[in-house]
Amino acid sequence: MIIPVRRSLALAATRAARQLAVPRTTTAAYRLRAPVATYTTTSRRLQTAFHSQLENAPEGGLPSIKATPEVPQTLTEKIVQRHAVGLAPGKKVRSGDYVTLRPAKCMTHDNSFPVMTKFTSIGATKVHDPKQIVLTLDHDVQNKSETNLRKYRLIEEFAKLHGISFYPAGRGIGHQIMIEEGYAWPGTVAVASDSHSNTYGGIGALGTPVVRTDAASIWATGQTYFQIPPIAKINLTGILPPGVTGKDVIVALCGLFNNDEVLNHCIEFGGSGISTIPIDDRITIANMTTEFGALSGLFPIDHMLESWLRAKATTAAMLNPEQAAEGPFTHAKIDDLIQNQLTADPGATYAKTLYLNLSTLSPFVAGPNSVKVATPIKELEPQDIKIQKAYILSCTNGRASDFAAAANVFREAAKEGRRATVSRHVQLYIAAASSVEQQAAIDSGDWQVLLDAGAQELPSGCGPCIGLGRGLIEKGEVGISASNRNFKNRMGEGSAYLASPEVVAASALKGKIAGPGWYQKPEGVEKVIIGEGTGDREVDKALSIEEALDKLIAQAEGMVADAEKDLGGAATDTTAQAKEEEETLTEILPGFPERLEGEIVFCDADNINTDGIYPGKYTYQDNVSTEMMAQVCMENYDKSFGSIAKAGDVLVTGFNFGCGSSREQAATAILAKKIPLVVAGSFGNIFSRNSINNALMTVEVPKLIQRLRETFKDEGKKPLTRRTGWKFVWDVRRSKVVVTEGEGGETWSQKVGELPPTVQEIIARGGLEKWVKAKISEN
Repeated sequence: MIIPVRRSLALAATRAARQLAVPRTTTAAYRLRAPVATYTTTSRRLQTAFHSQLENAPEGGLPSIKATPEVPQTLTEKIVQRHAVGLAPGKKVRSGDYVTLRPAKCMTHDNSFPVMTKFTSIGATKVHDPKQIVLTLDHDVQNKSETNLRKYRLIEEFAKLHGISFYPAGRGIGHQIMIEEGYAWPGTVAVASDSHSNTYGGIGALGTPVVRTDAASIWATGQTYFQIPPIAKINLTGILPPGVTGKDVIVALCGLFNNDEVLNHCIEFGGSGISTIPIDDRITIANMTTEFGALSGLFPIDHMLESWLRAKATTAAMLNPEQAAEGPFTHAKIDDLIQNQLTADPGATYAKTLYLNLSTLSPFVAGPNSVKVATPIKELEPQDIKIQKAYILSCTNGRASDFAAAANVFREAAKEGRRATVSRHVQLYIAAASSVEQQAAIDSGDWQVLLDAGAQELPSGCGPCIGLGRGLIEKGEVGISASNRNFKNRMGEGSAYLASPEVVAASALKGKIAGPGWYQKPEGVEKVIIGEGTGDREVDKALSIEEALDKLIAQAEGMVADAEKDLGGAATDTTAQAKEEEETLTEILPGFPERLEGEIVFCDADNINTDGIYPGKYTYQDNVSTEMMAQVCMENYDKSFGSIAKAGDVLVTGFNFGCGSSREQAATAILAKKIPLVVAGSFGNIFSRNSINNALMTVEVPKLIQRLRETFKDEGKKPLTRRTGWKFVWDVRRSKVVVTEGEGGETWSQKVGELPPTVQEIIARGGLEKWVKAKISEN
């Protein structure tokens, strides 16, 4: 009786939707806001992150997912499909699926040493597949202390013992090496224990970060677990005007879509403008999708990429004819790539679609101290912002093409009869992404032009970008850099801006933030055009109709469900409600607490990054004591945190907590402070993974952040850290949190995601490392 009603309502909804023709495209000048409620958070992912307690779970990996009818896949899903292990026959993976992933390559850098420690501590003695692993030394290369040199020697010895590819300090930054040596290959999965693994997406490889414990697991087993994130499509339309670069594209995206629109998403770039963006610029854009909040930034395998690969193969064949057939870049290998080219299927599902019209873009600068603040250079130049430091380096913009652009700024100044040297109040530092890129810049003459202009050379490596070595921004100074991350106190104690190499060079030349004057504004362009949708009005109009149809059908389904409930006599008595609540109780493993509670200490800020939680200068010191970790916890965010927060407190903070790098100490430093639980509006994905792996409890409660901000908004100057007097209780068994807003204040509760038994087991054992070790011992 009800089914015909449902069908007629759906048909009516369909007819109504066909009358709608309102495009969903929205445009904005410099800014687009989206409701927080639409963002994908990490809490639900934790509910099924592990499988050992599930029925019929296969050993050695995540449970096989039952086969489903073939459906269109995104490029991300297709690449994961190739590297997923244990799938049911015919199964097509989709966003949201958990898979056991066998990446083609796994790179670790200076953190190879702690990964080695974890590898041996879990009982592993042999690397599963030495060809899968790449070790590079790139972060602390200026540190010539015996402690650091000994660590480097031990890493090299480990690589030789196990037959692993190894690149010593000075050879270059790991991400650049992964690309130029062919380890990151289009259509494959390449991971690294570093947050900028997204870089590989610039050449069509699915690059995504893992944490140290995951890397140790890959060394030992060749595999790790992975949930396919929601996938966002970003269409780049139009053509970049002269004087606008890939760096401007990603700085604009970070600053204009600055409300976490793609937080914890995989990004796929598309659109008509893609074909005009060179590979070096694609690498830059993909690299900084990390700062955009994404877990990958994937460009298509297209003609531009094929041409780049062919050029490398031809060059390799000319320089080493005897080894040309066996090198990483060969025409035969490229032929196979193109003949079996992966592309997104028509009709593939994306969580959201955004667009940026490249033709409307001009040179942009990010900062100070945030990538979410982006300003056109034409608006900053009149402000006469004096600088003292400038940097052209990093895996973002340390390639030969970047040094060529910077050198041309000084060449043009010389041709025009102007001073062609760095301003006497500025120090300009240059470091190549790799020795190969540096040699190319030397051969072209660009490197010498920069040195003659007064630039100071640093060894190929991360250096100032991560706040290590000489040349950091001093307190009270302003710096501008072609790197990727300008978090507060990351590159030093002053203010940091980000820009393209040519803007950095022009700023160093003029002594203030300035452009080289190369931008040619297209006629009729007055603002940056961005928005939701594809950027194609007709396509967006069709999508709008489809969405309206889906909405009306959903409303009809709801009406029918209500009717069925009324006809069926829905139970509303308290006994039924109690029974329903009882059925949602979570099983608690023996020894695991049923509830956690403590006083709320509130750090009222969004986007507190891992540098803020645990300063980068300590990250590669492997002998930092637990007491010292507790002492420096959160010091880059608030130096008074250590004296305000107490053992047993519940740390509550804003949205996107733990964004930034993959350092595990961001989680372990909080534990060292004896804070067992962190509550946030949302978490960065890497931090969430590190928290599980290191037995730090986390839960997302956006309402709590809203209530705290409403309550304390009128108290004058806002402290960075405050004791609230509020009490927080997480009832793990009932999957519920209870908040008491101060003595005699309101008490309210909210349901949260269940904590699965295996997550309980991992946390109870003290983290994933000890859990894996226990499982190895049991077997």
